[in-house]
Amino acid sequence: MRFPFLRRRSTASAAERYATATQLQLTWWRFRRHRLAMVSLVVLVLAYGMAIMADFLTTMDPHDTNAATSYIAPQGIHWRDDNGAFRPYIYGLKGVRDLKTFKLNYTVDTSRKVYLQFLAHNYRWSVLGFESDLHLVGLRNPQRGDGIYLLGTDQLGRDLWSRLMVATRVSLFIGLTGVSISLFLGIVLGGISAIYGGWVDLIVQRLIEVVRSLPTIPLWLGLAAALPSSWSVTQIYFAITIIISLLAWTDLARVVRGKFLSLKEEDFVLAAELAGASQVRIIFRHMLPSFASHIIAAVSLALPAMIISETSLSFLGLGLRPPAISWGVLLQDAQNIQTLALAPWLLSAAVPVIFVILAFNFLGDGLRDAADPYG
Repeated sequence: MRFPFLRRRSTASAAERYATATQLQLTWWRFRRHRLAMVSLVVLVLAYGMAIMADFLTTMDPHDTNAATSYIAPQGIHWRDDNGAFRPYIYGLKGVRDLKTFKLNYTVDTSRKVYLQFLAHNYRWSVLGFESDLHLVGLRNPQRGDGIYLLGTDQLGRDLWSRLMVATRVSLFIGLTGVSISLFLGIVLGGISAIYGGWVDLIVQRLIEVVRSLPTIPLWLGLAAALPSSWSVTQIYFAITIIISLLAWTDLARVVRGKFLSLKEEDFVLAAELAGASQVRIIFRHMLPSFASHIIAAVSLALPAMIISETSLSFLGLGLRPPAISWGVLLQDAQNIQTLALAPWLLSAAVPVIFVILAFNFLGDGLRDAADPYG
């Protein structure tokens, strides 16, 4: 038995909710309908979650070298024992001496099982003053050469999975920090240029043209050479972030300036000026929310560009340098074709780069459409 009046009531209730909803609610409802953007949001949340908990997710010290365990192929985890019980393990490694080079090579020993232990204690790590030696996964009673090499090892015998976790944190937060700086500079300078006009607008626009006219690669070469070799990894990290930010704010400043010029004569802006609102309040409280979709689109494109810039610089040896770990630093090992033929798993650092860049682009598309719910 059907009840048409219930359907009419639910439709009226939905229309009433839509009419009384806030801008944030409208944006969220529209965004939820973009399935690809929602999937991208989940991917990015997982990526940043892994970045925050990078040290906890590592299985070995990412800086620990062992020439004897170089170029070990990725190991697979076996989740069930022979009797069918859930007892994860990996096969042990057996050292075999090469009679020509006298190098000790490790191969998989299927006759020996090394069982895994969750919440195991291993090397100590420290993040923002918090110290611990707890890790998600470890080995029970390992022998010499044993390790959880999920993605294999590099030439120096360092575990690629552990290095990839730390590299994810560095690369993702360089992009986030760099975009925050360039976003602030773009909004402030673009807004000041449009609001005040005159000689202020002239100076800001000439500055943008000068920055945009600089050749990128030679400039990066010069700035990389200017960084003192005695600087610590942290100092180089912040220097590279600031350098990328100072070169990436011009596009957003142009967008903000154009939008501000179109909104400058609108009634709500004139009303705010007559009410005595300051220029800063007019910019951030009245004008910016009116073109939030354009800001979101610019930021969604700037974030992957920042990550690609850091990865490219480090890959070319102009950005972060060892012992720092980033996606670009890891991909440096893949430059040698001969090495790549022996150890193709060194390209594993390219996989998160591709997924994160695609996720940022799809998320930006969804946010840009959702920021204008009445469109």
